[in-house]
Order: sequence, then C-alpha cells, then structure tokens
Amino acid sequence: MSDALLDIRDLTIRFGARTAVDGLHLQVAPGERVALVGESGSGKTVTALSILRLVREAAITGSIQVEGREVIGLDERSLRALRGGRVAMIFQEPMTALNPVLTIGTQIAEVLVQHEGLSWALARPEAIRLLARTGVREPERRVDSYPHELSGGQRQRAMIAMALACRPRLLIADEPTTALDVTVRARIVKLLLDLQAEEAARGDGGMAILLITHDLHLVRRFAQRVAVMEQGRLVEQAPTDTLFSAPQHPYTQRLLASLPERSVPPLAEDAPVILATEGLGVDYRRRADGWRGWFTTVPFTALRDAAITLRTGETVGVVGESGSGKSTLAQALLDLIPSTRGRITIEGRTLAERRGAERRALRGRLQVVFQDPYGALSPRQTIAQIVGEGLEIHRPDLAPAARRQRVVEALAEVGLPATALEAYPHQFSGGQRQRIAIARALVLEPRILILDEPTSALDVSIQKQVLDLLADLQRRHGFSYLLITHDLTVVRALAHRVYVLKDGAVVEEGDTLRVLDQPTHPYTQSLVEAAR
Repeated sequence: MSDALLDIRDLTIRFGARTAVDGLHLQVAPGERVALVGESGSGKTVTALSILRLVREAAITGSIQVEGREVIGLDERSLRALRGGRVAMIFQEPMTALNPVLTIGTQIAEVLVQHEGLSWALARPEAIRLLARTGVREPERRVDSYPHELSGGQRQRAMIAMALACRPRLLIADEPTTALDVTVRARIVKLLLDLQAEEAARGDGGMAILLITHDLHLVRRFAQRVAVMEQGRLVEQAPTDTLFSAPQHPYTQRLLASLPERSVPPLAEDAPVILATEGLGVDYRRRADGWRGWFTTVPFTALRDAAITLRTGETVGVVGESGSGKSTLAQALLDLIPSTRGRITIEGRTLAERRGAERRALRGRLQVVFQDPYGALSPRQTIAQIVGEGLEIHRPDLAPAARRQRVVEALAEVGLPATALEAYPHQFSGGQRQRIAIARALVLEPRILILDEPTSALDVSIQKQVLDLLADLQRRHGFSYLLITHDLTVVRALAHRVYVLKDGAVVEEGDTLRVLDQPTHPYTQSLVEAAR
C-alpha cells in the first residue's frame, strides 16, 4: 500500500530484555478506519504511542512513516508540529491525560492557539462548539469546568473535542468509548463518521482513524478493516465482515468467542428483601452559569424519588447515561453522601436508625468494587496490605496470622495465588487488579456488593472471566449484587432485574430480558437501539 497515510514496517519495540512489539507491518490509507484489537499486553497501545514518539525508555527499530515522512529520528520541533496537528490521539484515561489545574476550555483552546494560530478570544467560542458537537451538555458552562468537575464520560468527550480541534489527517483513538454509555458511544461513532465525510469532500481522501479497542461491538459497527495482535505480533488482518464471519487464526477465534453469555443463578421466590429505598432523593449545589459561578451556587437534583429493591442472592442492574444518577445512588447507599429525602433500609433497619458502632459495622457487610481498579488500589501498599486493611478496621480481634490466612483465602476465591501477597498493584494486569479489588471486598464476608462498572476497563476475554467469577461467587455465597453499568451486554449476562435511570429518576424497571427485549419507555428503547 504505497499511498498509505500511515505506513509501519518491521516495527520492533523493546523495553530492556522484553519485546513489546515484534516485527509489525501495518498500513492505514487516507480515509480508512482500521481497528487494532487484542488482549491487554498484546502491544496495541505501545504501537499507537510509538507513532507519536511517546514511548519512553524503549529501543525502537523499523520504520514509521506518516504522509511519507519518517517519524523515527524526527527532531522535537517537527514532532510538536506533528502531535495534535497532523496526527492527534484520544487517550484511554482522560483523568490522567487532562491537566487538573486548567479548565477544559483552556486546554482545548491551547491546541487551537498553538496549531491553528487563533487568538485566545477566538479559540474560546470554537472550544464551546467542539464540546457541543461531542455531546457535552451545557457547553457554555462546561467550558469553564475543571476535569474533576466532570463525569468520566464528560471528560472523555472533552478529550475527543481536543483531539478533533485541528482536523487531523490521522486520528489515533485508544479505547475512545470505554467510559461512555451506549447512546453517547453511538453519537461519538456518528461524529467521527461525519467528520470523515466532511474531510473526504475536500478531495484529499479524508481523515484516517486507527482505533484501538477491546469493544468488539464497536469494531463491527465502525471499522472497515481489523488487525489482530497477540503478544506483540500481528497474527491476522482482514476486512471486518470477513474477520467476524470467518476468523482464521485460533487467537482471533478465541477473542470472538469471549462475548459475555447469560449466567444468572436461580432466585428463590421467597428470597427476602435485603436492601430497599423509598422516595430517595439527593440534591447538590453547583456553580451558577457564567460569571455568577465565581460567586454563587444553585441547587441541582441528582436523584429524585428513587424506589428500588434488592433481594438476597439477586443481581439488580442499574443502567442509564452519564449524569443519570447511577453513581449518586451508589454513593448514597454506601453512606458516602447524605440523602436529602426518603429512606434507605438495609437488613430490615433504616440507615437513619443506625448510629456509631452499628453504622460502622454495616460498612463491612456492604462493600463496593470500583470501576478503575488501578485508581482504587493504593500503589504504595502490597496486595496483603490492600486486601487485609478492611480486616484491621472491622476485625481487630483477629491475630496477624489469622488475618493473613483470611487474605490468602480471599485471593484464592478470585483465582490468585498466595505469592501475590507481597507484590504491588502495578505488577498485575488490569484483569488481575480487578480480581484483587473483588478480593478486598470479599475478605469481610459482605452480604451486598455494589459493582460500579466492574468490567468496563477490561478487554473482552478478561471481562468474561470476571463476569463468570462474579456469577460463581454468587452461587457459592448467596451475595446480592447491585450492578451499575452502561454496558447492556453485561446487564443481560448477570442481572435478574434492571432499573433504568434518566435525569435522576427511574423510568422503567422489571425482569432483565423483558426490559432489554421489549422496552416500553422511549428512553430505554433508545439505549437498547444504540447498543445493537
């Protein structure tokens, strides 16, 4: 493919004695959409980072050409012009990629000032337009927000707006929709397709996109061609329809067979209610719009009149777009934020009735598994300290040897050996870190687990393993799960019932298969349609 916009030949990347990428050949033509897929550690992201020379402390050999210009060996001035101008990148984790001390608008405007020569005064309205186009609500207000003031989905959209600011010729998208709900994911896909069409109309072939993802649904809907990597080597590439219908390599066949399957333990008809909310409401105060936001705040209702029930041994899914109130509901149930109205009943007693030691003891029976295991695990603690910390607080009567044994047993429950005790989180893969997070919750023998997007950061094969693990633990221990997610595939695989939240209110509820196969509310219908 001599006219390739991106032409990678015999690329090899080594970190000391470890080979991360081994002899990679990959081309992307102008206007083409190519997906690079594979499990964690297969070399996808390091390949993408090498295109912009963002890989540090690595020995790189071979050739990387963008528009016929060799990138390896390019001087720093030329690299700065390339990065964000001709080639842009959407990073996987927006919270670490965005500057926490600058507003979103300033960070988008900076790209326009540096690469397009706009003044700061002209760059601001363009930043607002880009935010609006990527689906950020109230862009005139959000342009002055800092990254920590946005939800995960909003931060990802802001990063996409930044990447698209200069209409790059090549867009590298590293898991661009991981943090987004299904409707926004569909909107972003349509946005990228629209931008490609606009660029193609100029007659230069249009913007090419290299998509790095573990979302096979997204690959099937978006990519024209798929390249599959395993342990640093390219093992198969083919047009998308061909690869999905007739995969040739055994590794590709295993990937396509890893989509979650329904695995829901039977629930007794007389299973008692272990958690219930009645008329639950949560109000916040947020900054006012415009200049008034520097001096005053206004009320905002994040959750209104929520009534949910969870029975012993049951999994209840809570779905909805970013900002629908899912995380607010979880935080209220965990007693991390105060509720404004209504009541929460757990194990037959309301939260308000519990005081002091009784309230602290409840925390041991109500545990949470967070979305990002790397961010939720302290990098300075060993696995023994992380998993055993809850025992120190809730079971101070245990001797050190007994406590260590309980930690070993919890790790064994999630499929990790005792040799992991003295290791640190960075020494494990994403899937292993999520298993550690689950072990930390299990060690206290809870009755209720709140699962906040437990698999959204995992590739498909690891996602299936974690879902199978959760289903198996529920069968063995009778746990009750409150599953908070935007992934309807995960809900279908794990949940008995589902609640659909929109703007803080429950708009539909019922048996999972009934709601997902025959939705009655227009909002639920839009969620289901976007997930297909």
